[in-house]
Amino acid sequence: MAIQVSAARAGAMRKPKAPQANRESIVTAAIAEFASRGFKGASMDQIAARTNTTRGLINYYFGSKEKLYLAVLERVYAEIRDAEKDLELDHLSPVDAIRRIVEFTYDYYVAHEYFVRLVVAENQARGVHMKRSPALRTVNRPIVDMLGAVIARGRSARVFRADLDPIDVHMAIAALGMFNVTNQYTFGAIFQRAMGAKGDVPVRRRVVADMILSWLAPRADSLAP
Repeated sequence: MAIQVSAARAGAMRKPKAPQANRESIVTAAIAEFASRGFKGASMDQIAARTNTTRGLINYYFGSKEKLYLAVLERVYAEIRDAEKDLELDHLSPVDAIRRIVEFTYDYYVAHEYFVRLVVAENQARGVHMKRSPALRTVNRPIVDMLGAVIARGRSARVFRADLDPIDVHMAIAALGMFNVTNQYTFGAIFQRAMGAKGDVPVRRRVVADMILSWLAPRADSLAP
């Protein structure tokens, strides 16, 4: 007896996954294109040209422009979260651990402007694409857990205030770190200050870390016995 298979299922069965090397090279090329032009402005033909392949083959591998874009977002967020795993915070005091996280984040944004540009572009799109990727919520959880553990140690040592939310702390670190990249041209033009990688990175990085730590420190009235 013949077995009936739906057209959609048959197509899925026939469709091989992209070889990992090809997939990675396409995503790498797509990172540059989407970071430069945003989702709407990005050209699949340009991505194909960068990888010596065809637009049709990219669509065959990824399914659509949006799915490729989501693969890009998932890759760049996974990269920063993976890099954070190497910070080795356990042997540091809570204050030094926060300083290391802040300084790492600041430096990462300077060295990886494409990441910041992709974040800005997706915010301009109101996160419409990112909302369709459960993986992005999962991949970003470790930084919240990392900050939560450091904050808990700081509370126990009475060097951090008691009302801190790790997500709020992450938001503040990201916001202050990204400003140096996102506003480098407008702020630089108005105030005639070099920003981004051309700015005084060590000084501004220290300022951001000091600001975060000042906020985390317990208020004087909360230290009373």
